[in-house]
Order: sequence, then structure tokens, then C-alpha cells
Amino acid sequence: MFSISVAAITFGVVFLAELPDKTALAGLVLGTRYRASYVFVGVAAAFLVHVALAIAAGSLLSLLPRQLLDALVGVLFLAGAAVLCWKKDEEADEDAKSPSDQTFWKVAASGFSLILVAEFGDLTQIMTANLAASYEDPLSVAVGALLALWAVAGLGILGGRTLMRYVPLKLITRIAAGVMAALGAYSLFEAATG
Repeated sequence: MFSISVAAITFGVVFLAELPDKTALAGLVLGTRYRASYVFVGVAAAFLVHVALAIAAGSLLSLLPRQLLDALVGVLFLAGAAVLCWKKDEEADEDAKSPSDQTFWKVAASGFSLILVAEFGDLTQIMTANLAASYEDPLSVAVGALLALWAVAGLGILGGRTLMRYVPLKLITRIAAGVMAALGAYSLFEAATG
């Protein structure tokens, strides 16, 4: 059964964690050079693949005993929070080569391949797998994660410069780390009291 609350929680966590990531910056760079709709189609398709892989991994994790799963999820969330707190701001992938013309297929393929490679095994993909395992509701988690990733990509492609003028990247990163730390602590508490 689809849960709006699980999808909303997933959306919030993934959105905050992905916003300061290289995806928004890569989308911004591609969006300033090429037609935004073409870039978005490629990026959105790449995220669909990533979410599907994360949900499959989360479904496998959910086969573990509940206390062990809670402990594993808690440790992974805390590790993710630590990564967000201590990572350096990354620049968009300047070396990504894009086609010189604006045909739909070339621009969409460029966006797809850049995101597919750059985001493989990324923090938000791991978080999505953790959430799928925690909630045992793969559809709700998939919808929430996919919508969050698409929203960040859209913001990066269409309005990244404006957003970064009003909301400091460091603040967004700290909020995402705080949310992940809280989720990690809660999961460890559940494992200990389980």
C-alpha cells in the first residue's frame, strides 16, 4: 500500500541530501549550455535507473533480522551525516564533454551519462536503499526519492544560480547532515531497544 507519509519523509531527506551535491551543479552547467528540457529528460532517466537499483538493494537489506537491520541502517545514516559534514564543496564536472549541437538525443544522452556515472553509489542512492529497507515500502520510498531527485535536478537546471544566491550551500548541507544524524540515532535506538 502506498504511504504518503513515507514518500514525504523520503522526499525531504533525499532532497536535502542531494541539493548540495554535484548533481545540482552539473545540471546547472548543462542547463546553461543546452536546452533545459533536453537536459532534464536525460537526467531524469538516469535517476530512474539509480532509484530502481537502490530499491532492489533495500529489498535485499530488508531480509536481515530487524535489530541487525536497524543497527546497519543507523550506522550508514550516521556515516552519511559525517560525509556531509566533512566533505568539501565540489565543483560541477568541468571535464564532462557535451555535444556541440542541440539535438534532443545528443543532449539527453549527455545528461543521462553524466548523472549515471557521477551518481553511481552516491550518498542519496545508499540513503534510498536504507529507507527502502527501513520502511519495507519500496513503492513509497521510490516515489519520494525519485521526485526529490527530479526536483533537485530541475532546480539545478532551471534556477540553480538564483537558489544559491538566497540559500547558502553550507546551510543546506548542515540541515541534511542533521536530518541524517537524527535518522541514524533513531535507527540505533530502535536496534538497542528492539
